Amino acid sequence: MERRPRVVIADDQELVRTGFRMILTARGIDVVAEAADGAEAVAAAVAHRPDVVLLDIRMPGMDGLEAARRILAHAPRCRVIMLTTFDLDHYVYAALAAGASGFLLKDVTSAHLAAAVHLVDTGDALLAPSITRRLVERFATGAPTAGTPTLHRDLAPLTPREVEVLTLMGRGLSNGELAGELTLSESTVKTHVARIFSKLNLRDRAQAVVLAYETGLVAPRGGS
Repeated sequence: MERRPRVVIADDQELVRTGFRMILTARGIDVVAEAADGAEAVAAAVAHRPDVVLLDIRMPGMDGLEAARRILAHAPRCRVIMLTTFDLDHYVYAALAAGASGFLLKDVTSAHLAAAVHLVDTGDALLAPSITRRLVERFATGAPTAGTPTLHRDLAPLTPREVEVLTLMGRGLSNGELAGELTLSESTVKTHVARIFSKLNLRDRAQAVVLAYETGLVAPRGGS
């Protein structure tokens, strides 16, 4: 039996909330609360402890990015999907930097919306690693230069092999590609990835890619 994720929908437009609720409930997903702004979204997340929160980026008062930061500070295991009407790269990177696991435009199809909720609920990232990498390369500014002699202190818990795996994840490689590159079985790669997530308190692969750039493990390429 397929797991039924518990979801909070936060958007300042009632029609959007109603439409999303109808779509999700029709596909066996429980909508436990709705919110019209960021502050209400945070309160709903604290009260209902959902698995996934759909957050509009632009809302009155507290916006979705700040709401995401507060929700994830209170409930690190919660997954956040950011919603917007604007297909602009800088919104995607801002959402990832805030801790979101994914990003959707509001004109998303019904099937894609439900699939996205299930995907992030399993701990996966809504964006493909290669897409995340391109975004981080474009918008990660002020990151240290890769190849510095001293490993960034945030990466200290990792073994040399785990650092190698995280570096390749930061470059957008899938588990299968990692296995080929490192001459390991895919199950071994999955074990390394799970240990990296646990040691660094990462929610998903998108967060791992962002961290690889922010710590200087991987450097943005000029002009990407």
